[in-house]
Amino acid sequence: MTEIRKELVNTVNNKAYALTDPNIQNTLDKKFEFIKKTVLADKSLTKNEKSYVIKELNKNFDYYKLLYNKGTKRICENCHDECLATLFCEHCVRNYLKSNFSNWTSENSNIDNLIQQCQMETLILNRIVEWIPYNNLQNINYLTKGGFSEIYTADWTDGRYNKWDSKEKQLKRLGSQSVILKKLENVESANRSWFEESRTHLSISNKYSLVVGCFGLTKNPSNGNYMLVMRRLDINLREYLQQNHNKLKWKERIQIIKNITSSLFEIHQENVIHRDLHSGNILYGTISQLFKLSDFGFCGPADKPLNSIYGNLPYIAPEVICGKETSFASDIYSIGMLMWEISSGQPPFINFENDCELALKIINGMRPKVVPGTPIEYKELMEQCWDADPEKRPDIDTLNYKIQEINRLNHQNELNKNKSIIKKLIEKTRLSKQKANTISKINEINNFEINSTSSRLFTSKVYQFKNLPEPKNATEEEQEGIYYY
Repeated sequence: MTEIRKELVNTVNNKAYALTDPNIQNTLDKKFEFIKKTVLADKSLTKNEKSYVIKELNKNFDYYKLLYNKGTKRICENCHDECLATLFCEHCVRNYLKSNFSNWTSENSNIDNLIQQCQMETLILNRIVEWIPYNNLQNINYLTKGGFSEIYTADWTDGRYNKWDSKEKQLKRLGSQSVILKKLENVESANRSWFEESRTHLSISNKYSLVVGCFGLTKNPSNGNYMLVMRRLDINLREYLQQNHNKLKWKERIQIIKNITSSLFEIHQENVIHRDLHSGNILYGTISQLFKLSDFGFCGPADKPLNSIYGNLPYIAPEVICGKETSFASDIYSIGMLMWEISSGQPPFINFENDCELALKIINGMRPKVVPGTPIEYKELMEQCWDADPEKRPDIDTLNYKIQEINRLNHQNELNKNKSIIKKLIEKTRLSKQKANTISKINEINNFEINSTSSRLFTSKVYQFKNLPEPKNATEEEQEGIYYY
């Protein structure tokens, strides 16, 4: 059997998903039938690779049936209950997990309840939340410190669940896999609302594919610290842009923001706010070629002081800096800053310290200067997202739809090789030699600045600002006068 070229397979698969038109493929069955036909028609894949994609699509089809509680049901051969999944029975899996509740404990009843509730909501086998004994983790090495959390790498000897054996009526494991451990601060002093919020976020991270999966929790017996056990990805968005900015075309930049808005759409659909969106916690998988959101719910210390805000200042909405609560609209503001970062290849406000001076400038309307060659539709969406007035920002439904349409037309244009509107848009965004030189010079400056300021740029922290004015949008003249280049 020939080797499966997973990166190519995922490129074809992602393109097929991008080409789906919600106005035409308006049901789950129609969508997956279209994707299957598109994949099977692709001449770059071998027969074995096409079979592999179809197998993965069938897993995804089961997942979406369970997620939306829609589709044809069958009678399980074991429990004789009606189930939606075809590759396993969701009732058998949940009952199996429930029967094992007495076989493990975190020694914290709140965490036990947290994990048990998540297991009873299981939708997909490779995203089951577990209590993971610390002695099942090997080769633990310190990686970095992000905000209030120490991050470690480790090998999980058993690995996650990945298959249901209907004959033996039990879950089977993948085997050893590399994971990330994230230390949780002050869990013992956390209040009830923190645990309730954490349950919601754990549930989301194991429900949606564009959110970094959390396999569960563990506890270091030497110091009593609880830790998240998370999927390990390859690189964060900030590092990815630093390495690839000069090679990226606009269609690839739009694909990146499409991943991000699709993920935020799923989170907001669950009535949850991310609260700490920035390029350091958007992670990329080289094989899947997807960007995924991480670090929500468990952002910041469990005992964060009253009247304080937690986040990465350049991405925090002005109204939140002024003391208002985070909201869906404040997440959208962060998306605007990310859209600029994706267009420019550098973090926003790189020449400023993350202090009261920068906070005041953001409140007074300072925003990054739009990069020459940015597509007009992209520019307009970005500026709407970072408007000082939360009411004037688009909601995630509108933003996600518009980005997906731009992305779909992008792929359609490439497929058809015609002179569609999006092709003209892409042609318009090709930088002239003069503009390219301008961007190149900016990048040279940014590379130096990033190296010299990384410690303050890359992490979130707690801020407490007082006596700040009301946020406003700057005039064009003010914007020209206060921007840093």
